[in-house]
Amino acid sequence: MSVQRPIWINRPAAKAFQVPCRPPPPPANPVVRGLALYYGAQLVSSVNLIQSYLWSNAGFDKLRNRPELRNIDPRYEPTVIKCTGEPTSGEQGSLHSLFDEDWTRRKPSAAVYPSILDYHEAYKAGKLTPTAVAEALLPLVRRDAEDVTKHATAFLDSNVDLALKAAQESTKRYRDGTYLSPLDGVPVAVKDEEDIKGYRKCLGSKVDYTREDDATSYCVQQWLDAGAVLIGKTTMHELGMDTTNNNPVYGTPLNPHNERYYCGGSSGGSGYAVSAGLVPVAIGNDGGGSIRIPSTYCGLYGLKPSHSRISIRPTSNLAKSTGVAGPMAANMVDLEIAYCVMAQPDVLDPDSKLFVAPKDQATVQASRTKVLGVCKQWFERADPPVKHACERTLDYLTSKLDYEIVDISIPMIHEAQLAHAMTILCEIASGVASVKDLTPANKILISTGSKTPGLDFLQAQKLRNLLMRHLSYLYEQHPGMIIVTPTTPNAGWPYHPADLQYGCSDGNTQIRNMEYVYLANFVGCPAITAPVAYLDPAIGSGQIPVGLMGMGEWCSEDELIAFGYDCERYLHDVYEGGRVKPGNFVDVMELAKGAGGE
Repeated sequence: MSVQRPIWINRPAAKAFQVPCRPPPPPANPVVRGLALYYGAQLVSSVNLIQSYLWSNAGFDKLRNRPELRNIDPRYEPTVIKCTGEPTSGEQGSLHSLFDEDWTRRKPSAAVYPSILDYHEAYKAGKLTPTAVAEALLPLVRRDAEDVTKHATAFLDSNVDLALKAAQESTKRYRDGTYLSPLDGVPVAVKDEEDIKGYRKCLGSKVDYTREDDATSYCVQQWLDAGAVLIGKTTMHELGMDTTNNNPVYGTPLNPHNERYYCGGSSGGSGYAVSAGLVPVAIGNDGGGSIRIPSTYCGLYGLKPSHSRISIRPTSNLAKSTGVAGPMAANMVDLEIAYCVMAQPDVLDPDSKLFVAPKDQATVQASRTKVLGVCKQWFERADPPVKHACERTLDYLTSKLDYEIVDISIPMIHEAQLAHAMTILCEIASGVASVKDLTPANKILISTGSKTPGLDFLQAQKLRNLLMRHLSYLYEQHPGMIIVTPTTPNAGWPYHPADLQYGCSDGNTQIRNMEYVYLANFVGCPAITAPVAYLDPAIGSGQIPVGLMGMGEWCSEDELIAFGYDCERYLHDVYEGGRVKPGNFVDVMELAKGAGGE
């Protein structure tokens, strides 16, 4: 019997580019907050000369006349697809196969967070109902509740009628023994970046982006079709334009581990909802780390999929060549289940329909290699406590789980961050009609980004192509390799009290905490983050989580999930103290049992 070889679509031609790695110059962006930011934003957004100065001061002109980019064609999108050549049938094969999996063996050894499986097993045993869970949860997350809780800040809106209807239908299915999947009846949340029938959309801003056709994004619909109960839409950093989730319009949810720190963004509302125990999984979006940064800051697992793999049709994407949707989860088993459901190929999407459905982990474990790539000069730029925590995890993976580490180099890694920033700023600026109604920080960012000349934008896309070709070479040299770094070089981001009213413009810290995450977005590769340690805070009470990130070859999500399980084993079974439950944690299952309800 012949083995069918995979077919690659749009894979870049492999070529090594040997360019010395030079550290970036210290960032020189002005840090502005409070009333100075408010009035400064009015000035910047109305004076072209100031916008041009800030654009140059950010270093966006540094790609001009670079000899490395001569004779390199620009590449405008990073979609690379590995397929079998067989047409997608549209059948939900992987969804049905969820029933065949022995999920219990993949549950974490210490039940710090209840998993999807805990809900599913409680429903099957009749110990709990989806209706009781929804009724217990909704008062906690509703902004219009009689007694608004701190948890409501993480939610933009909750459609109570839709949530209760879905919960009641799920309750009936469990009574009848006709439940749809392990996700049936499980409470979930979705970032405001997706479209959902019965919900408005504003992208965390004052501007109304709600679709006239009241459609639902494909990836969200997959969860709903599997029986999930949507508790509400989560807040986000306005337009996804920063990594704190500071939002002066709808309020800023504070980190459940330490309320003097941000949750991270732009999917910070989803990060809060999972970290506080309100839901085991939530959907986030990631154009420059916006799933992985809040997952790290909030002590969660987050997956940024390959570009175009997860369909958001018919939702428009403001960051078309960099942004993707993906899951954020309390446990690895939750991440896997959520991903398997939402990553079903979409036969109506020209890219998604070509991808192969997720594989079961038994198949993955039998065939994967265990190679970790480390670019030392890049890895070592992390703050020492973060670097040491990640190195201890790598020591465990190599000494106990037979991983091998190989040294690699990545050309122009710091210039590429500027290229990514320039690209995503241009993409978002092109989709924003006016900055008039935006918060001060975004008035500055978008006005500045709109000053990008076509020449510099093209240089950025040439660098994208160079990087993708180099990575193609690395993955050919080391099949199955996962490139590892800290997820962020810093442990969390403490906020200044003045930030919460008007926001904050701090490009220096933003660039710093995106140093590792941006690359996967720019080149289209999948990446996963897993919590691996906790560090003492600079301020406030509660330790700060640290994440380790792995970036795999295009379409290697299944292998990254296997890697995530290995990291989870380290945190639960080896790391001193194990997984930490945040102080601002809600035991929803106990709350629902206490309230009763059918």
